[in-house]
Amino acid sequence: MGRGNPASPSSGAPTTNGEYHVAGQDQIAQIGILEQALLWLKLNVISIAGAFAVLIIGLIVAGAVSRAVERALKNSSKFDPTVADFLSSLVKYAMWALVLVTVLAQFGVETTSILAALGGMALAVGLALQGTLSNVASGVMILVQKPFKVGESISAGPVTGTVEEIGLFTTQLKQFDGLFVMVPNSELWNQAIINFTRHPTRRFELVVGIAYGDSMEQARGELLSLAKADERVLADPEPVTFVNSLDDSSVGIGLRVWCATPDYLALSWDLTEKAKARFDDVGISIPFPQREVIQRAA
Repeated sequence: MGRGNPASPSSGAPTTNGEYHVAGQDQIAQIGILEQALLWLKLNVISIAGAFAVLIIGLIVAGAVSRAVERALKNSSKFDPTVADFLSSLVKYAMWALVLVTVLAQFGVETTSILAALGGMALAVGLALQGTLSNVASGVMILVQKPFKVGESISAGPVTGTVEEIGLFTTQLKQFDGLFVMVPNSELWNQAIINFTRHPTRRFELVVGIAYGDSMEQARGELLSLAKADERVLADPEPVTFVNSLDDSSVGIGLRVWCATPDYLALSWDLTEKAKARFDDVGISIPFPQREVIQRAA
């Protein structure tokens, strides 16, 4: 008497059928969804406030860090603006993911499983987009290493032309015949790239064959005088002439000159034409292969 019922639901003791009842469980079950939501908010108000604080502060910090990285990269001459935008966006999204995981941890969510799932998704996406990611990686390397820039003329494998645009996935070129070419960055990066316009000066070499009976010294002197008479030929390094080869029907006389890169093509055309005209004027012959056919009667 006065001890109470040991099997009473309010006492939390086990009933005869082995079930447990928590005090007030029936009352909570009887209230509406709105009341349950309000009760949950009251119990988790500190966690909710902390999560919102982390979310707002995290987004502000992510934006500030992203802008700071973008400014720092764009102010550096080593980084192309496209690379600066890409890397700053990468930093921003990485910080967003970190903020999201931190917010979920405020509510007691097990973040280890989330990170494992995200890692699996990233691996699957990486395998599916292997070619595309390879182009992006090559594009970043091209923009960072700068083997060529917009406006420069290059040759890489079968492609030769002037660079018009460098993107993260492809590079656009205009061939010397006016055709448009779009090349995946991975193909460019895996080729030996020849940049025709990177350096301010270029060397031009001309070899003209003369007959064995003609004077090699005279031929060298005529080529050297042509080079020195042209204003586009640089004095340093000075032009030189030499005997390049002893061929079957001619002696190859060589001329090497240096010029400004923009003058290279026109100078090569002019010197070649002037060399033929000068040799004709002074009587130096330029032999060509000949074949003699003798027909005998049977």
